[in-house]
Amino acid sequence: MTLNDSFAYMPLFAVTVECVLLLLLFSTIKKRKTARISFIFYVSTIIIAILSLKSAVSNVTRGSYETGNTLVTLSTGLVIVGLVLIAYWLVLGTFEPQKITKLVPKSVNAKLSERESLSSLSKTSEKNSASAEISAFDLKIMDLGRDFLTRASDSYISEDGFTTLLDYLNKSISEQIKADGCAILMIDDFEDLITVKSFAGAFPPPYKLPNDMPHKPIRIETNFKFASFPLQGNIFGEVARAGKPELITNPAIDSRIYQNGPEDFLMCGSYIMIPMKVQDTVIGVAAFARKHDSSVFTEDELKTAIILSDSAASAIKSVVTVKDIIEKNSISKEAEIATRVQDMLKPAKLPVIPGIQIGTIWNPAEGVCGDYYDVLVSRKDRTSFMIGDIAGKGINSVTIMVMMRAMMRLVVNTKQSAGKILTWVNKGICGESFSTDHFGSAALINYNSETSEIEFASGGNLPVIYYDSESNTTKELSEPSEPIGVEKTTEYKNFVQKVKSGDIIITYTDGLVETLNDKGQQYSKDSLVRIISQNHNSSCKDIIKAVKTDMKKFSGAVNQHDDETLLLIKIQ
Repeated sequence: MTLNDSFAYMPLFAVTVECVLLLLLFSTIKKRKTARISFIFYVSTIIIAILSLKSAVSNVTRGSYETGNTLVTLSTGLVIVGLVLIAYWLVLGTFEPQKITKLVPKSVNAKLSERESLSSLSKTSEKNSASAEISAFDLKIMDLGRDFLTRASDSYISEDGFTTLLDYLNKSISEQIKADGCAILMIDDFEDLITVKSFAGAFPPPYKLPNDMPHKPIRIETNFKFASFPLQGNIFGEVARAGKPELITNPAIDSRIYQNGPEDFLMCGSYIMIPMKVQDTVIGVAAFARKHDSSVFTEDELKTAIILSDSAASAIKSVVTVKDIIEKNSISKEAEIATRVQDMLKPAKLPVIPGIQIGTIWNPAEGVCGDYYDVLVSRKDRTSFMIGDIAGKGINSVTIMVMMRAMMRLVVNTKQSAGKILTWVNKGICGESFSTDHFGSAALINYNSETSEIEFASGGNLPVIYYDSESNTTKELSEPSEPIGVEKTTEYKNFVQKVKSGDIIITYTDGLVETLNDKGQQYSKDSLVRIISQNHNSSCKDIIKAVKTDMKKFSGAVNQHDDETLLLIKIQ
């Protein structure tokens, strides 16, 4: 690291010093009792100080290699601090300040008659008692709201932290309003469902049970614990869609409540349903129930549930947001590594081979990294061309790609046919154990310059197309078959095709012909073949250039959604 690079991290050291001074200032204010400083400010300042110092020291001592990792750590920490502070102020913003009646000054009491003084003090005492009672309740709710945020921060580092947090929020609110049962349901935006994520206590189901379900408590509870509901046709979905809290004290006259009965534990009682919102967006529903023989919920209990559910929603949202940020950073980093590995393994420069021309397109889509190609002069009478399209993305797909590439390179210089080589590779891939999908499409094309023949085999959906220069026609030589890595016993067929000067062998991955335009239409195999046919007299380099131009004209500004790979072999 240069001297200039070291000075680049001086602002981080300055932030650390400022945080230390700020902590000293907080301590002075607390000691002099000139203002109240929340522990949230202490914790936030300490976190910022630690992250700034760690980032600065790490980069100065280790060099620019660690810059990405330390900046991700610093930015993630600052996002967490910001979310905690926002949630803290949201909690404070939901409460109305209570006015506490001051005690009557002694100077005033001295001027009152004994009777008037006693009466006045009695009334003041009653008011102070009521005010103190309200303030104690409000403080308890505020403390609980702050505790929600603390629990949220603890859940970041635990594998099952989110589930534990939901259970704690659920039971805490339930205890404050003395509910018999409680549940938190979260909305799944992708499937338009609302799903139970936390459940405890006795919760008489307000929805119609399946006809074949035995009416036993354990079966009913298990059904509800893992239930999902559409966003209409049930009380949970209706509350989520309307975004308004509901106090249901007489379920018999509410059409949204279904009475299952006749068993006592199935009889519906009183319900409170609170939509959990963050900035007017409903993320779930907090539901609380009392049995039919318990007293109904009151308006005050509804208000308490609303306040605490709002705090719980803020805590939940902060956890979800941070986890999304961490996951996206992880996926982005993994995709970056995978792309680098793949880029290193593809041919740095196409070899010059007498008698043929080679043209390629290789456009990996961000975060996908599933395509590869390889060119190898394996023997005097054999030049081998390999192309693959691996299922999945990131490190998983690159691992399979590396294995497939290594196996082919190992056996391609033998006298075995392309079909036999591909069969061996398939057995090797199938013999490995992976926790994710481990298959892909592949094609192996061997060109024999002495016999003017191409020998090839393909697995999966990689086509091998032959352009006949004499008749100016094309035909697909390959046949559909099992992908590589699916079935260990698969035998791949070997094909042979005579070729002559001017003929072109074409193979590509599906991402190339499935390129979309702004109308949602695909580029198609026909468009690719048409451009190659129109430019067949040109060099491979110029044909590739024509294909790229035509694809760009077709897709316009539409983003690429999959890897695009094309391999052309033109016979001289």
